[in-house]
Amino acid sequence: MEPSFSHVQAIEPSEPLKLAIIMRGLPGSGKSHWVDKFISGQTLEVADKVRRSGLFSTDSQFYRDGKYRFDSKRLSEYHQRNLTGFIQALSACVPIVICDNTNLTRWESMAYEAAAKALGYRVRYMLIGDPQDEAHQAVCAERNGHGVPLEQIKRMAKQFEAF
Repeated sequence: MEPSFSHVQAIEPSEPLKLAIIMRGLPGSGKSHWVDKFISGQTLEVADKVRRSGLFSTDSQFYRDGKYRFDSKRLSEYHQRNLTGFIQALSACVPIVICDNTNLTRWESMAYEAAAKALGYRVRYMLIGDPQDEAHQAVCAERNGHGVPLEQIKRMAKQFEAF
């Protein structure tokens, strides 16, 4: 089950480039893959700027010496760092700013959305896959790069809020 890429398109030069994208989906759903395809579809100048200073994922903070090392004690701190970086990119007028987290519940993305709107950005949510679908959950458990087991994926899926 591959993620849908029907929304992958370049931002037209005539459009104002103040766009914030908030990803949503289970680990292994294809959020980061969608982000890579989306960024690759932009002009070289925009793609480079987004890759260098407009892409934010709490997971990226858990890498040490090239290896993912999850530490639940640091999760809150890393989420705060991720949000701070996102807001700094908005303040610097990076044309497209992306939050690549799971954002399964409304409260998880509220601060990102509020900051983006306050700084004049259009906000788009991008949900990848159906978290409630058991077949999708199984694919996510097999495919996620951080070893999140199926039982954890199912617990996360139960928290999912449609909005």
